[in-house]
Amino acid sequence: MAEHEVEKREIAEYEEPDHQDFDPNDPNSLHRQLKNRHIAMISIGGLICTGLFLNTATSLHNGGPAGLLLGYITMGTIVYAVMNTLGEMVAYLPIPGGHIKLAERFVSPAFSFAMGWNYWYNWTIVLPAELSASAVLVNYWIGPERVNNAAWITIFLVVVVGINFFGARAYGEAEFWFASIKILTIVGLIILGIIIDAGGVPTNPTVIGVSYWQDPGPWVQYKGIPGALGRFLGYFSVLLSAAFAFIGTEIVAIAAGETSNPRRNIPKAINKVYIRIIIFYILGTFIIGLIVPSNDPALTTHSGNAASSPFVIAINNANIKALPSIVNACLLSSAWSAASSDLYTSSRALYGLSIAGNAPKIFSRVNKRGLPYVSLFFCSSFAFLSFMGISESSNTVFGWFANMTSICGLITWLFIAITYLRFHAGMKAQGIDRSTLPFRSPLQPFLSYYVIVTLSIILFFGGWQVFLHDNWNTADFITTYLPIPFALILFVGCWLVRRSRFVSASEMDFHTGIAEIEEEAANEEKPTTLMGKFFDAL
Repeated sequence: MAEHEVEKREIAEYEEPDHQDFDPNDPNSLHRQLKNRHIAMISIGGLICTGLFLNTATSLHNGGPAGLLLGYITMGTIVYAVMNTLGEMVAYLPIPGGHIKLAERFVSPAFSFAMGWNYWYNWTIVLPAELSASAVLVNYWIGPERVNNAAWITIFLVVVVGINFFGARAYGEAEFWFASIKILTIVGLIILGIIIDAGGVPTNPTVIGVSYWQDPGPWVQYKGIPGALGRFLGYFSVLLSAAFAFIGTEIVAIAAGETSNPRRNIPKAINKVYIRIIIFYILGTFIIGLIVPSNDPALTTHSGNAASSPFVIAINNANIKALPSIVNACLLSSAWSAASSDLYTSSRALYGLSIAGNAPKIFSRVNKRGLPYVSLFFCSSFAFLSFMGISESSNTVFGWFANMTSICGLITWLFIAITYLRFHAGMKAQGIDRSTLPFRSPLQPFLSYYVIVTLSIILFFGGWQVFLHDNWNTADFITTYLPIPFALILFVGCWLVRRSRFVSASEMDFHTGIAEIEEEAANEEKPTTLMGKFFDAL
């Protein structure tokens, strides 16, 4: 009897008093409004961000064409591993809150608490940063001396908030068109880059070929550091920049709770991630290394608009007049897309925290259309921080907060890999055959170990530049390393306050909500129209 009482007391300590299980048929829960074509384009749009268009300039300058290409290939393998790791869990349990709720089920409530608030901070603070970046893109045509950037920020803010308050379907529809523009832009720029390299532009018929790989060469000696060390540091600086460019690919997991037939649509989106990485990033960075020399002065302008893009630099060098403005317009739509996704993700993350008992219950309230309006109102309020970017002094402070979001994104990926290892252990302990899952990621659990090892190295050495001679920067050091102990403080603090414990493999819940999800999957009709079949394949 005494042993039974101790066991009951231990279980009581583990259970979270505010825990709320997901019921897809509950009218007070999120509604599955995102269709196959929405998820297809959200997964693609999340992979293509403005970093591919703009951040590659600094990467090419620091690492040379070889360092740029290898950096993005390396990070591409990490992203592939993260998405496959996440995809297996989310395809099996496509619940609101995504990986935040999965961490609660398979690791511990304290781990879910730390991951959730870290993830929420990431997307809440990057929202005003994207709005500020949108205003800078407009400055390519209209300078702030003519129209104050506050006007542009206000317009963009209203559009982004409006899209999200119309619900998940409106967000999915907007992202569908935004992602379409992104795809057309990057594919068009890659084709144009090939034409420029082959000397097919009438205004500048010079054949470039691989001449920039010969002079100034494939590598850059970072900060003038000689030998292999300088070349490696150039490559490593590219690796960090590439990591930040890829953050956001996991948004499809947060959207799983509002996706129709996620057991079919999520795996299809995950399965093609490697193709998109190869086409958009690997091929894109290879073309950039062919058409722009790493010592081109335009690479270091840091204008924040199209003038900073290596593609636009190549276009200007080829004397093509109209295209830079068109590219800038496409970048503006990309920034809008990013801001809309930021608000969607942060509000759903807060909703996930609430239903997990890690945020006030008021944030789990939804209206009759399945919109978590309280979370959305709260997260939207942080968009007003974008006005800090107008003042030079406040912009510096805001920049510190924004810079930390990238590190928070990498920490989330690390937490996802740890969650999968527990998920994998639970499957094994409970005798569940992974071949029966709707999506089984390859090479597991080694892919998860690969993510943990590589991201731990990147996070630990992320601020290495400040330790170079005469290169110390206190702000850079703090913004690079503060998120790491902060995530640990969140975890340990919740662990101590709630007397939480790790979920053992034999106790993991693999069944709650599964029956409803399987029933929905069985009733889903396959597309019959030509357009429907196209997006099903996409």
